[in-house]
Amino acid sequence: MIPSGLFSPYSVCSDTAGIAGNLFAFVLFVSPIPTFRRIIKNRATEQFSGLPYIYALLNCLICLWYGIPLVSPGIILVATVNSVGAIFQLIYIAIFIAYAEKAKKVKMSGLLVAVFAMFAIISFVSIRLFDPPARQIFVGYLSVASLISMFASPLFIINLVIKTKSVEFMPFYLSLSTFLMSLSFFAYGMFKCDPFISVPNGIGTVLGVVQLALYYYYSNESGEDSREPLLESYA
Repeated sequence: MIPSGLFSPYSVCSDTAGIAGNLFAFVLFVSPIPTFRRIIKNRATEQFSGLPYIYALLNCLICLWYGIPLVSPGIILVATVNSVGAIFQLIYIAIFIAYAEKAKKVKMSGLLVAVFAMFAIISFVSIRLFDPPARQIFVGYLSVASLISMFASPLFIINLVIKTKSVEFMPFYLSLSTFLMSLSFFAYGMFKCDPFISVPNGIGTVLGVVQLALYYYYSNESGEDSREPLLESYA
């Protein structure tokens, strides 16, 4: 039987895991700041892509919707982390659009409208067509699909490290933060008995371990340090 009560040890452990996940996620949210400082300084987006921030915004919005009490009572820390993440992604996208050339401005603006339109459809459908228990399952599956799609970035980096035998584009602190964030939310999902949180973050934890192991192996082998991340996005 799970202990009840606001200040039960179980509740404290659950909240601690969720708060830790929020803190580690914040490190990931601020990681693209050097890139956008460069964009602002040069007044151009250069070869940088805005797509990772579009994908990250959609992911944050879907997971934010899953975490609100109207959909999933009792997991407000999922809503808080993704609300902060959505704000950061919006700021990054706004800066990107401001300094992008005309063709990129149009493309990014169109994608931004598409993201909000998709989120509006998901919200409308989940409220109008599903009752609370089914609503959580519907949005939960969407959030899992969105989170798993975000694993493309770490998988790409892992493949790159193995091919080049170099950790140049895999900063240690980002790999560590990704691992700790995923581990924290995996624990949070386990405490809340919520597979829609624990399963994708369990996968993220495994990928984080692989990244750290590769970093340890290849940095010791080559004696090099990582530089700027190849892909700056919310992991």
